[in-house]
Amino acid sequence: MPQKKKKTYPSWSMFPEHHASVSDELAKSGLDFQFNEDDDEDSCSQDYDTNIMGRFRCRRGNCKTQGWSSKRIAITIRRYQLTSYNVRVYHQRCKSCNGLSRPDLDVQSYVDRITYRLKKWNGMEVETPVYSRESKGPHEEDLCEGCKNGHCTQSDGRVTAFPDYW
Repeated sequence: MPQKKKKTYPSWSMFPEHHASVSDELAKSGLDFQFNEDDDEDSCSQDYDTNIMGRFRCRRGNCKTQGWSSKRIAITIRRYQLTSYNVRVYHQRCKSCNGLSRPDLDVQSYVDRITYRLKKWNGMEVETPVYSRESKGPHEEDLCEGCKNGHCTQSDGRVTAFPDYW
């Protein structure tokens, strides 16, 4: 009998549906960027690892986990050419069943991080926002796909103290 192939899921996603919010915020500073759906780390001109907030729900039907929130969802922001960007948002694994989960984003933290970085890359003076909500739990590298892909600011001794992770 042939062996069943194990289904593999991506370790990250992009969220182009939030580009309109990013674009609206950038327009206030006179910037106009397009979302680049062709993710290619070799052709990007700049990249930056940071994190955002959101919530995860385990997608496995037999898992009893109700879900979890995270203030450390790893992301990689990439700039292409002059006015194109994209963002990889890394998934996390469920602590109970090890299932891979795609986040439901805190859209405001996503928009804030992206616009801040794009403004900085454009040479604009940007005040670093004060971030007052500390994370309560330890960062579990074995559950973080950002860590596994080498793009988490919390892994490999790259722990970035709040609020300076912008």
